[in-house]
Amino acid sequence: MAMLEVKGLHRSFGGLHAVNDVSFSVAEGAIKALIGPNGAGKTTLFNLVSGVLAPDTGTIVFNGGRIDGLKPFQVAAKGMARTFQHIRLFPKMTALENIMIGRHIHSRAGFLAGMLNLPLTWKEEKHIRQKAFGIMEFLGIAGLAGIDATSLAYGQQRIVELGRALACEPKLLLLDEPAAGLNMRETAEMADLISRVKGLGITVLIVEHDMSLVMNISDEIIVLSYGQKIADDKPLAIQQNREVIRIYLGEEDAQD
Repeated sequence: MAMLEVKGLHRSFGGLHAVNDVSFSVAEGAIKALIGPNGAGKTTLFNLVSGVLAPDTGTIVFNGGRIDGLKPFQVAAKGMARTFQHIRLFPKMTALENIMIGRHIHSRAGFLAGMLNLPLTWKEEKHIRQKAFGIMEFLGIAGLAGIDATSLAYGQQRIVELGRALACEPKLLLLDEPAAGLNMRETAEMADLISRVKGLGITVLIVEHDMSLVMNISDEIIVLSYGQKIADDKPLAIQQNREVIRIYLGEEDAQD
């Protein structure tokens, strides 16, 4: 069963076809990577899937329902969460509080109850805090709970951002270059965490430039070039695909 199914997606900016007739699917419970050179259309495709942009044409079906044209908060409410290439943590808030924010999408107390500080709000806030701390334990960062998030080391901030996305209880998690700026040890740790997230039954779609990470954790890989899909297969087949090799290494190297 496909958790995400994209058909004939197209988005242009003036005369630039950033995403040009792209179709693919992501199987439920799988990790699918989206790779390609700079300017290939990866970020635009992520923005289309998550509702940041609306497609010119094409359809996006998530968990059995169409979401193309919905706003980001509507897509999120249906069970999709996303991280970003550039970390977006809230300053003057602890790591735990940042993760709690992701959990508030499921809040039932409402704005009025919050303003009046009703018992329902206290009870729900306690529950949210417990859930967020449990996520930190799962990620191995429980000891950072009370520390200002923006004072953490860069790699730790990346994990906090992952935790905030997990707090949304997503069915599909979009990871936008989660290893960007990480050293080799941190990248290996991130790869392990993503694999553990898959173990929770969460489907993952990832954009990443680190090919070692991509090849080690992905079930399937889709390759974009100039907005078009040129390959969509298992990691070993992608590694042996002559067109992919040509795009990454150049025509001369691909023929050696």
